[in-house]
Amino acid sequence: MRKVTGTSAIPRDLLRSAIEFYLDLHAHPELSGAESRTAARFAALLEQHGCVVSRDVGGHGVVGVLRNGPGPTVMLRTELDALPVAERTGLPYESTVPGVMHACGHDLHMAAAAGALMQLSRARDTWSGTLLVIGQPAEETLGGARAMLADGLFERFGTPQVVLAQHAAPLPAGTVAHGRGPLMAGSTAMDVVIHGRGGHAGTPHLTVDPVPTAASTVLRLQTIVSRETAPAEQVVLSVGSLHAGTRGNVIPDDAELSLCVRAFSEAALDRVTAAVERIVRAECAASGCPKDPEIIVTARSPVLIPDEATTAAVRGVHEDLFGTHRVADCPATTATEDFPYFAAETGDVRTAYWMLGVTGLKQWRAALAGGPPVESNHSPGFAPDVRTALPTGIAAMAAAALHVLNPSRTEPSGGSRTC
Repeated sequence: MRKVTGTSAIPRDLLRSAIEFYLDLHAHPELSGAESRTAARFAALLEQHGCVVSRDVGGHGVVGVLRNGPGPTVMLRTELDALPVAERTGLPYESTVPGVMHACGHDLHMAAAAGALMQLSRARDTWSGTLLVIGQPAEETLGGARAMLADGLFERFGTPQVVLAQHAAPLPAGTVAHGRGPLMAGSTAMDVVIHGRGGHAGTPHLTVDPVPTAASTVLRLQTIVSRETAPAEQVVLSVGSLHAGTRGNVIPDDAELSLCVRAFSEAALDRVTAAVERIVRAECAASGCPKDPEIIVTARSPVLIPDEATTAAVRGVHEDLFGTHRVADCPATTATEDFPYFAAETGDVRTAYWMLGVTGLKQWRAALAGGPPVESNHSPGFAPDVRTALPTGIAAMAAAALHVLNPSRTEPSGGSRTC
């Protein structure tokens, strides 16, 4: 077994640069489709460390190419976008954008990918091949991966043999976790508009009130999971948004719902999506709505199933690097990602995807002792322990890439060679 060095080989100046990058990204989050500043910062850093950079690929997407002789092509993927969440962490580098926050760790992902690039760039005498580093826009809306592929990502920059990604998770900082089989669910996102006929709240008999129709619809939709899905099958249906009207004394014309469905097979997604449409139409018919409802599928993502052999190999690399006590099993989660599209494009691309622990020791111990629960992704209090999680993320990504680019090594030397 190789000597376990973990994060100790990361040079201080490299780590300092990655942390500064992270702090800046966290303080200046941008929503899906509006990641112009984030993309510019990411592109500039990639250029600074030797990449030939292309901008505006599939929106605000960034692609950095570092060629280093013959050999395989490895792609490191990270995301650019933040969430419409108002931050409540109290951190000195808290978001400066009202109502917008990096609540899912994409800022950490970018900093880790950038740090891995810096480390590999300095150690180019230890590997041969091509490194692609991409900053993907609009992951939270599940449109960015397909947009980059449609804009010729692989045709323009080369099809990678392996694509690597990691994701922040509420696990102990300094650890990584790998799955076996499906890692994340597939999903379908839908918007629904229920059409009523508005009027005075004092004369409801002269209206067709869409509010009780919407309320009945929300309640009935829950039966798809409880009464139409086998208990052993994992399906989640969540109505995340319900809007109708502006005042208590006015019955509105319309009510709007936004919902998402998550499952671990395409067949289950198709079945539940059809059931949603059936129930929405039936509830509208029962209420005598004057028009058929509008039902729009706004996004869809496949089930995330990393390549089994590649995952096993990368897990072995991480166990050698960190020690087996810092590499855990990760059960399937009903979170969703559009990352699977990178493998689905050609069918020849292998993927490895792992979870990166971000919860600090103090918070973890407090939760185990019965204190406040660990803050999870998408929470206003989500605050990764950057001093522990970021070095781990850099080392994990760099070692996984180096395993493909030079299988005889699993850790860049981190020497003083510059771009």
